[in-house]
Amino acid sequence: MATLTTTRTTSDWPCQVKTPGTYDWERSAAKWLRELVPARYASYPALIRHPVLLARHAQIQVQQEIRVARTALQTARADLPALGMPESVIEHTIKLYAAEVMQLQHIARSVRAVSQALVERR
Repeated sequence: MATLTTTRTTSDWPCQVKTPGTYDWERSAAKWLRELVPARYASYPALIRHPVLLARHAQIQVQQEIRVARTALQTARADLPALGMPESVIEHTIKLYAAEVMQLQHIARSVRAVSQALVERR
């Protein structure tokens, strides 16, 4: 149980999820995880009944989003001028994608922390 408490105190633990071991923490974890996956997945009975499966899917989902944002970032300077975008818009878009990659990496760490706590509760 000490590991779960330690996990909660890290900066990667999402504020929307209650501390592991407290009342209703798994429900708060599942609710937060459902927000990270497309709605159609969040309604699948297996993912509803098994938060560990939901966490696994959320990890995969976030990793794919990171790949998409990185691709968009890496190709923006080459692709956007051909779309008629002015340099100021291109620079803004590059900053936007860079910030999104960082945010998604933080979310990925949070999903891993929640996943670990869900597995450890078993």
